[in-house]
This record gives sequence, C-alpha cells and structure tokens, in this order.
Amino acid sequence: MSDALLNEENAYNADQVQIKEGIEHVRIRPGMYIGDTNIRGLHHLVYEVVDNSIDEALAGYCKNVSIHIGKDNIITVEDDGRGIPVDIHSETGTSTLEVVMTRLGAGGKFENDAYKVSGGLHGVGVSVVNALSEWCEGYVMRNGKVYYQRYERGKVLEPVKVIGDASHTGTKIVFKADHEIFEILVFSFDTLSKRLRELAFLNKGIRILIVDEREEEIRKHEFQFEGGIVSFVEYLNESKTPIQPKAIYIEAVKNDVDVEIAIEYNDGFKETIYSYVNNINTAEGGTHLSGFKSALTKSINEAIKKFGLDKKLKDNLEGEDTREGLTAVISIKHRNPQFEGQTKGKLGNSEVKGIVESVMNEGLRAFLEENPQTAKKILEKCISAYSARKAAQSKRDAVRKGYLDRDSLPGKLADCSEKNPELCELYLVEGDSAGGSAKQGRSREFQAILPLWGKMLNVEKTRVEKVLENEKLQPVIATLGTSMGKDFNYEKLRYHKIIIMADADVDGSHIRTLLLTFFYRYLTEIVEKNHIYIAMPPLYKVQNGKSVQYAYNDKERDEILSTIKNRDKVYIQRYKGLGEMNPDQLWETTMDPEKRSMMRVTVEDAVEADETFSILMGDKVEPRRQFIQAHANKAKNLDI
Repeated sequence: MSDALLNEENAYNADQVQIKEGIEHVRIRPGMYIGDTNIRGLHHLVYEVVDNSIDEALAGYCKNVSIHIGKDNIITVEDDGRGIPVDIHSETGTSTLEVVMTRLGAGGKFENDAYKVSGGLHGVGVSVVNALSEWCEGYVMRNGKVYYQRYERGKVLEPVKVIGDASHTGTKIVFKADHEIFEILVFSFDTLSKRLRELAFLNKGIRILIVDEREEEIRKHEFQFEGGIVSFVEYLNESKTPIQPKAIYIEAVKNDVDVEIAIEYNDGFKETIYSYVNNINTAEGGTHLSGFKSALTKSINEAIKKFGLDKKLKDNLEGEDTREGLTAVISIKHRNPQFEGQTKGKLGNSEVKGIVESVMNEGLRAFLEENPQTAKKILEKCISAYSARKAAQSKRDAVRKGYLDRDSLPGKLADCSEKNPELCELYLVEGDSAGGSAKQGRSREFQAILPLWGKMLNVEKTRVEKVLENEKLQPVIATLGTSMGKDFNYEKLRYHKIIIMADADVDGSHIRTLLLTFFYRYLTEIVEKNHIYIAMPPLYKVQNGKSVQYAYNDKERDEILSTIKNRDKVYIQRYKGLGEMNPDQLWETTMDPEKRSMMRVTVEDAVEADETFSILMGDKVEPRRQFIQAHANKAKNLDI
C-alpha cells in the first residue's frame, strides 16, 4: 500500500492501540493462549501472525500476504497493509510497535475505528508469538521508512530504529519458535497450506503465498480465489457430482452484519456445512448456522407448495430432508462476536439467527423463483430424501428394537470385566480365525474382542437405513453403545480405545478404509475425540535358533538380519494374515500395551478429511485415479 493512502479516514495509529497487560506469564502458561505446546500450538503461532494480516485485508488495506518457512524452521510473514504504527504511545512513552509486540491485548481490534471486524486476536496474537519465540524481529514499512526492532523470548533488545527507506507500507514478522516451550519445532508445509487455502476462500481476491525453503527442491503454493466461498463450495464438491449447473450465492449486509452463503447440492446423501465468523471456523455451529438451517427448511417447504409438488406428501419436509447431499459455506462478519468457550467453536449472538434467517430466506426464494429448472432438481432431491426417510422409519424402529435397544450385546463379543470406559479397549478384528486368537491372547480385564463377519458396506454410497441393516456394522454400533445419527450419545461410549485390527495386505487395508469411512461419516465425534486406533501387527517373524524377533517393515527385518553372523539357520516368515499367529504371538506383538505399536487416527483438517473420503470411497473414478498417482510414492507394504 502507498503511504499516500494513509489519511485521517483510514488512519491506524498509536491513539487506536489500547494496552491491557504484559506478556511475562504467557511463557509460564502457554496453553492458555495457543491450546498446547505440541504440533497444533506450534502452527497456531503462524496463524496468529497471519490473522493480523487478514485483519488488514478485512479492513480493505491488504491484498498480498506471504509466508516463508526458512532453514531451521524460521518463519517470515509479510503483508502489504498499513503497517503497525511506530509513533510514540502516550501511555508508555515508547514506540507503538514495541507496545503491540510486548503487551498482551495491545492492538487496533479493541478500537472500532481501526478494525470494523477482526478474526485474529490482533495485538494479543503477535505478542504471544513474540513471548513464545526464541527470538523475533518486527519490520514495519511506513512513512517512507523501514522500522526495526528485535526481541528475545519477548524481551526488547533495543529501541525501535530506522534501518532503511521503503516505497510501500506493510509489516513483516520473523520468528523462531522456542525449544524451551515447544516439544516439536518442525512446521508442516501441508498443514499451513490447508489453513491458508481456507483463508483465501473466505477472503475473496486476497493473494496468499506460502514458500518452503528448507529443502533443495523449494515447495510453493499460491492461493487466490476471485469466487470466494463459491469457489470453496465448488472445491468441496470436486469429487462429487453436483445436480445444479452452478452454486447458489447469497450476499447481504443487515444490521451491520455481513452475510455470505454459498450452496450446491450433489447426488450423494451426506451434508457438508462449514460455518465461519470473521474467518474463524465455528466447528460447533451457533446462531448463524441455526438461522441458515431454519431458513433452508422453510424456503424449501414453501417452494414445494408453489411448484405444486406437495400433493404426494403427507406433511412438511424436515430439516434433514432438505440437507441431504447439500454442500454449503456460511460466512459472516460481525463487529462484536460473542463466542462460547475459549476455542471460539460456537457463536452465541442471539440477534444473528434472525439476520441470517432473513438474508437466507430472501436470497433462496429469489433464486428458486428465477431458476425453475434448477429449483425442481433441488426440490425433487429433497422430496426423495423425505420419501426414503419415511420408508426407512419402520426398518429403523425394527433395528432399534433388535440390536440397538436390547440389554444383551452381540453374541460374538468377548467383553472385558472393566466397566470404566476410559480404561477399556475394543478390538475390531477381521475374521473368526484372528478373532479366536485375539480372544485367547488378550487381557480379559480391559480388552474386549469383536470379530467382524459378513460383507463390509461402503457407507459413502448409501443412506443411513442400509447402514443400520448391515450385518457387519450392526454389531459394532450395538457394542459401542452410542447408537448413531440423530440418536448418537457420546456419553454412552463403552470403550475409549477402539482398535481396528486387520491383516497387513490389500484386503486388510480395504477393510480398514471402509471402517474408517463408517466412523468418520456416522460416528464423527468418536474420531474427533481421538478414540480410533489402527493396530500394527508385524510383517515378519525372524527366528534364529531359539531366538525370535519381529519386524514391522522391511527395514527392521534387514536390521535384524545384519546382527546375525550365521544366517544358515535363520527362518523368516512373512505374515499374510493375523490368523497365522498363535494367541501368545498376537499378544506379544500387537496387543500388549507395553510392546505394541499403534497409530492413532486424528482429524487435523475436516475439509481435507471430507474430500479424501469422497475421493477414495465415492463414485467418481478420475479423482481417485489422480489421488493414487499423486500418492503412489508413499505406499507401503504392497501385497504384490
């Protein structure tokens, strides 16, 4: 930005920066500010600095943001906004740059004249990053000069000084995360890229560049979406088949709240809705999401009557009927959002429900009236969902009276004696043979075994009633105790470790993927709360006389063999299935908490997870082929 644009009307100066408190205690309790000191907290440092740049974009003064990951994991974030003020602050007698970098809560977001809306904790965020960095440097391009100050673990080393001339305005923050605070210091290019992509979707037209310079081959992504959240919805539906020619876009400002909504239906059965407030992902929803859902249901029911499609309907459609196969993004900008909880996961402003409801009603009604052909496709999709729900009701009731509501558990379940769910483990084992070995080898005190039998269902391609009827999934639902769908109750979960144990071959991988798809689509909270694990049985048994060792991959096998001088009597067995192990071997290698290896399933990025399941398990062949080609070099333990 040119300095000439910094006039009184858009000024961002010392008078608009309020001071709260120092940052000394941030180092004592960092989790209070960034969540944790593990990998998530580490990446949160970058998000906080980037959020300040996005605040400038929201205010209309920033068009470009760049993030560089340098050697030794040094992060540089630069924007072309107005630049942090550098004039002397009246309360401290020091440069405002120093105040913003070293005082908690010192930032322009606390004065409505500086920022109408703010997603990041402007001022709070960058000062926390400074406090948790081994060292940090601030560069401000403003007034035709480059201003500079350096800090170590939040402490100022010298006053702000001019180090050169500048032809534009902006801010550059460079920092190195502190090894005294963080357990992990290596940033993930992919993790950062996912969040930056999301921010580019939510802020139409902004250009965000990320460059990774740590390896010889430099990695780079540039994100810029002139379509904004319409592009976001189209991206989410890339691996699905939309039933409308283009996404519906609704935009309005009402009572000083900016509302943006993008909607596109596909021929699938799952709803995918993401809601945001000032660029913050409100994963738990809130009043804006409630207003959207209410308006959608009302508008669809009204349109069905207007189009004369209600003759065969006994009553109105319910909300779930109108959201089958729906992909939507709701993004609002609010001057004073009230969030529930420290994580900002749920919007609490009561007035927002009516605002979003009104905007959605007006926009969707207008679209359906002006686009009758598309409207009929959408309405017929919703009516089909209504009919399927009605037809499935009796099946659902029968299933509930069978497996889901009776006191007895599936006959093949070998339950554990422990009743505290936090101490209990459930092994889902493919096949009766491996299930039998697991039952004999387990610790009966805290390990339960459920052998799986019958044909595994791909839930990505089917409605819920088919899931409830499936002979392989029915006993899983009953054993877990939570039920599923609308009846899901997390508090009734009987095991806090659910371990999928399948053969280390192609069939085993397919079964794991099908089960993970089921858990993610229908028991999402169990996955999000990190209760799902993948057992890692060994691939090889290496026997040298009476000595027996196990290898979990080719490298471990070769390392074991390298320690054996005389290999004439070495016997190597490659396990094709879990059933080849006797109970003692299965316990020793795969079930003993002291020795076993397991992978915990986590969801770092919901958008990415949704897309991956759609690609791998959906109907479209071409996205799956592209995915396999792109990730073929990462494949392990191929059963060829």
